[in-house]
Amino acid sequence: MQQRGITVPLLDLRALHRAIREEIDQAIARVVEAQAFVLGEEVRLFEEAIAARLGAAHAIGVASGSDALLLSLIASGVGPGDEVVTTPFTFFATAGAIARLGARPVFVDIEPGSWNLDPDRVRVALGPRTRAIVPVHLYGRVARMEAWLDEARARGVAVVEDAAQAIDARRGGRAAGTIGTFGCLSFFPSKNLGAFGDGGLILTNDPDKATRVRRLRTHGGEKMYRHDEVGMNSRLDAIQAAVLRAKLPYLDGWTEARRAIADRYRALFAEAGLSDFVRPAEDDPEGRHVYHQFTIRAARRDDLRAFLESAGVGTAVYYPVPLHLQPCFAHLGHEAGDFPETERACREVLSLPISPTLTPEQQHIVVDRIRAFYS
Repeated sequence: MQQRGITVPLLDLRALHRAIREEIDQAIARVVEAQAFVLGEEVRLFEEAIAARLGAAHAIGVASGSDALLLSLIASGVGPGDEVVTTPFTFFATAGAIARLGARPVFVDIEPGSWNLDPDRVRVALGPRTRAIVPVHLYGRVARMEAWLDEARARGVAVVEDAAQAIDARRGGRAAGTIGTFGCLSFFPSKNLGAFGDGGLILTNDPDKATRVRRLRTHGGEKMYRHDEVGMNSRLDAIQAAVLRAKLPYLDGWTEARRAIADRYRALFAEAGLSDFVRPAEDDPEGRHVYHQFTIRAARRDDLRAFLESAGVGTAVYYPVPLHLQPCFAHLGHEAGDFPETERACREVLSLPISPTLTPEQQHIVVDRIRAFYS
């Protein structure tokens, strides 16, 4: 989507769609002709394709990434009085799902380089009431989970990976979402693999947990009008599954385009002599960063963003307010300064255009505008 006056959009969904319009139209027409719009064959085929691609035993399509988190936490036994360790530097849905179940989010500060959970702090945060850990693979880079994963398993603590921004990101040869107890994907339209509306998916290698999630997504029943527990209505629409299945073969190419764009940004920043003002996103030397966002740390971030917008360059701030300082979490008793790396990131991060259709010429424009600002 392109704002008026923006010549280099943050993400150009229309250009991506034009390239595969015919296949998308055929996929939608197939569902319309069948008149089977909820779950069914299209969803099953998409679930199987995603599971095979990512190396998961089970994939369960749900209505959104937010629902994927909520259902995974329910299936992990999280409830009132429990504690769930997570990051304060993420989209609200991560902690919102925890709070909706009456559990307490236990926030842990981030690493300054990856913007993901600091592994050493995770280990310290584990306590007798810890029922789950929710690492977020922010911006498309898999969080370092090796330092605490074995301890979490030994304690019986569930690991619910928030991989909403990280489809097909990898670390240690494993895909994001397949390392923990559950993995949660989002297919919001702006994601690397985006639907034509909301959509989500849960990954797991545990057959019993997969069975329970499938039951939970259909009001807690495996058979019509029989409800073994209280679930919810969270089913992936067949049209969304058909669209996603049509797009899936293009994901590799789109990801490699994003990775090439990230490499080019870093080279252009170095050539422009911007190292005193801009710190570009770090790649993962032990994995595959998929760059849902290309995020920099920038001096005078807000002024830079306003300047870029006036110069026709789209940007975004993910995220300007940390979760521990959100009004709805005031009861947790946190104050400014409690999580300094998170708060510093909120003041400094800026995401630049990273659409797979972004051209080298457009990238030169972005970097030239940044250089003009700091000069």
